Amino acid sequence: MARFVDVALPVPLDRSFTYLTAGQEPAVGARVLVPFSGQRLMGVVLRVHDDEPTAGFELKPLQQVLDDAALLPPELIRLAEWIARYYVAPLGEVLRGMLPLSAEVRRTWLYRITDAGRKVLHEGAEKGSSRRSRLSPEDQNREYAVLNRLESGEATRLAALRSATGANKSLLEGMVRKRWLAREAEAAERDAARTERYLVTVPDARLPKLNDNQLAILSEMAGVGGEISATALRRSLRDRTAINADGALVAAPIPDSTVATLIRRGILRVEERPLSFHLGGVHAPGKKHAHEHTLNEGQQTAFDAVNAAIEAGTFAPMLLFGVTGSGKTAVYAAAMRATLQAGRSVLLLVPEIGLTPSMAGQMYAAFGHDVALLHSQLTPDERAEQWHRIRRGEARVIIGTRSAVFAPISSLGLILVDEEHDASYKQEETPRYHARDVAVMRAKLLGIPVVLGSATPSLESWHNAERGRYRLIRMPQRVGARPLPPVELVDMREEFRQSGEDSLFSRELITETRATLNRGEQAIILLNRRGYSYVVMCRSCGERIECENCAIAMTHHRPPASSDGHAHAGERLECHYCGALRRVPQQCPQCQSEHLYFYGAGSQQGEEKLQTIFPEARIGRMDRDTVRGRADMEHLLHRLHAGEINLLVGTQMIAKGHDIHGVTTVGVVGCDHALGLPDFRAAERVFQLITQVSGRAGRGDAPGRVIVQTYHPDHYAMRFAAMHDYVGFAEKEKQFRRPFLYPPFGVLTNVLTLSEDMGEASAWAQRLGQHLQGAANPGIRILGPAPAPVSRLKRIYRFHILLKAQTRQHMQSALRRMLQFADAEGIPRRNLVIDVDAISLS
Repeated sequence: MARFVDVALPVPLDRSFTYLTAGQEPAVGARVLVPFSGQRLMGVVLRVHDDEPTAGFELKPLQQVLDDAALLPPELIRLAEWIARYYVAPLGEVLRGMLPLSAEVRRTWLYRITDAGRKVLHEGAEKGSSRRSRLSPEDQNREYAVLNRLESGEATRLAALRSATGANKSLLEGMVRKRWLAREAEAAERDAARTERYLVTVPDARLPKLNDNQLAILSEMAGVGGEISATALRRSLRDRTAINADGALVAAPIPDSTVATLIRRGILRVEERPLSFHLGGVHAPGKKHAHEHTLNEGQQTAFDAVNAAIEAGTFAPMLLFGVTGSGKTAVYAAAMRATLQAGRSVLLLVPEIGLTPSMAGQMYAAFGHDVALLHSQLTPDERAEQWHRIRRGEARVIIGTRSAVFAPISSLGLILVDEEHDASYKQEETPRYHARDVAVMRAKLLGIPVVLGSATPSLESWHNAERGRYRLIRMPQRVGARPLPPVELVDMREEFRQSGEDSLFSRELITETRATLNRGEQAIILLNRRGYSYVVMCRSCGERIECENCAIAMTHHRPPASSDGHAHAGERLECHYCGALRRVPQQCPQCQSEHLYFYGAGSQQGEEKLQTIFPEARIGRMDRDTVRGRADMEHLLHRLHAGEINLLVGTQMIAKGHDIHGVTTVGVVGCDHALGLPDFRAAERVFQLITQVSGRAGRGDAPGRVIVQTYHPDHYAMRFAAMHDYVGFAEKEKQFRRPFLYPPFGVLTNVLTLSEDMGEASAWAQRLGQHLQGAANPGIRILGPAPAPVSRLKRIYRFHILLKAQTRQHMQSALRRMLQFADAEGIPRRNLVIDVDAISLS
């Protein structure tokens, strides 16, 4: 039996850790619990061996092996190693992202007093609390109560500490930041099986004398076949009614204690049963599912190309470039069926949770219980359940968002990436991978086809297709020979000159929307800002109300009310970065002026104004405030398909993949503000957004029309979007990117230094910048260091350095040398962010 095991741990260190097997021999790819720096962490086994480690290290034994066999197959281990190299990320953090099984490990936080905390406690006992603090006297007393509680040195669990001292979690985190406390994690295995309690009538049970409530419960049980879920029975008993002596219907609920009595007497018994999983799905009545359509000529040509690669069983990356409404989903469904018939499994990636209801409904109709779903809105227990279904081979069609690219699929034969251009595929925390590119590499490692689909491909994918690295498959026509909707650009500068009013909606958009509603059709208006107003400013001193945690203006949210342009006490301001909330003050915090005004219109204000303009319209709103969970999106789409909503306003969520045949008019309001952002991808994002939302119009029998309001009607992104000319836009955009070595002509990495101390973050960035400028880094261009566009986020100051390289080898070498320098200089790895192929530079 091997004596040593190498384990990858989810810590910001670029190495594995060796432990003693202690009589256990876990499989490579299995999970283990190990001691690490006073904590108990879950890691993944990389190697089991007898090689003696370097002398001078005291090895600790494994504490627990969680899996009898490997959870991650060798193919996924190889993929994780590639991600760690390509994205310069710690392997342990990559593997943690591959295993969405947090539900199977119970994580408990422990707190322990530090030497600094003990010193504060003793000074307080001798001199009293003379230190300056922004905390209230009550919270200061709670801090001392915490220190007193922990004085013995024993680690104490979070729940026990809060119960004993009254301290909340934020207070304890503040004490950790002041280094008075140390926080440790303790992990233990738990059962993540999802079960539901059922009540079952016991047959042949001896019935004693029963009261009316007990008889009513048994009657209810008999009516449902003698078994019912405890939740359903409780709801039924709570909503029960009866007729009183006067013949009136009155509430007559039965208490839960009556059920408990029947259980205690052996008349009912409790059974724990597996909880069913709600796959979800949205479908319009009378509309065919994707798999029910006969493929037209363009779809058949595309399917033939994909099917040839499936039959060949070799790595074949393909870019499916089809205009909006060309029927790419039907091609996906046909390719998936061909893959299943060949005895293989399929992975379909979608960019956002908002697309999963409609896609899940389409695929469930085609493939039934072969379908599994993976996305972040599932509960931890649901994710674990779906993950294990996939691993056991019980589901062969896997649909999911970004992290589903790591699903443990056996006999994977095809990967499909829908809307491959979408920025949601890029992970914005470590490991900062791009799911589209990981999907291509996974397909390469397995030797299988991968299809990237989009009406507006990313320039990187388009460039790969032009160079012959991807096969380009075109679908230039809409299904049924329907025309693409004409796009009209409304110059809002001219609108103001003619009307004399600074209106949110142009006269043309109002007229067209009214005509659409009068015809009994549906309209969509894109207003790509959340909230009511996105700036609250003092007109006396010019002060903007910013988040206290982030260097960003807070967004104004309010319930429907009068829109007089003034601030009203009690209304909510929210930071869309950290989630901080505060009331709208009656006076300016800087100069105490009462002249606070709201500027800029968000989707909430758009909904309110549309309700005033079209009082008879059935208006719905789709943004992060109205769609907080997967059930919200399903409900909203059901209402839209059923015609209960005939005017929908929302953010970019409405632009992505929705196929509503009743929509004939689309309005685009204010999306060109992004052209002024310091982002080389700004024009590409605007073009993609306008093209995608335009594609929602005219997908049914009636033709569509699109009205785009803009202050930049001559910008090439606006002009090419109005012509539905992706190829023309791509050629123009490449002319601007090529000389500056921006992707796809170069490799881009954003390096950030992070610290709660601005001087520290700045000094680290300066030292890294000097190293990069002075080191021998051939083929590397360096911009910065400089404060990041969002210079403070969640109380963390941020400085960044942009690196551009001609080749990926040059970039990788420079980044590895930079990490070695940072380690030698004592710059903590956890305070460095390396974002390879960065999408957002904010």
